[in-house]
Amino acid sequence: MKGSENLKKCDYCAKEISYFEQYCSEECHGNANKYYETTEKYGKLFSIINMICFFGIPIGIFLFAFLRTAGMIITVASCDILGIMLILLPFPTENMISKYKLKKATKITRIIGLAVIGLGFMFLIFMLCLLYTSPSPRDGLLSR
Repeated sequence: MKGSENLKKCDYCAKEISYFEQYCSEECHGNANKYYETTEKYGKLFSIINMICFFGIPIGIFLFAFLRTAGMIITVASCDILGIMLILLPFPTENMISKYKLKKATKITRIIGLAVIGLGFMFLIFMLCLLYTSPSPRDGLLSR
């Protein structure tokens, strides 16, 4: 077991490697470099869109109480844009990368993106049901 003390995990794929190496292969090194270049290139755009969509979801839900169509559009669009962005630009947090390494953290982020898109469709169905089953103010007392 003394030989295993000098092993660590590849920063990209988490395979066991020598303590003095960072990546297990040139392929992992290239994939990691490509990820970090993409992060450098699109990181600020990702952050801006992420914050807009993240706050757009509760704002849309709040607006749904007053402006039903606008609230529904804002909520669903925010969920779908955020989910698509997480699939196309999967930038996991530093904690995820340190825990799972880059390859697995990227996959988890894409799965989260799919879940957010699914959440958007669930909001759409729920809001459409509320939109078409709730009484209209024009109906007055007739719909109660």
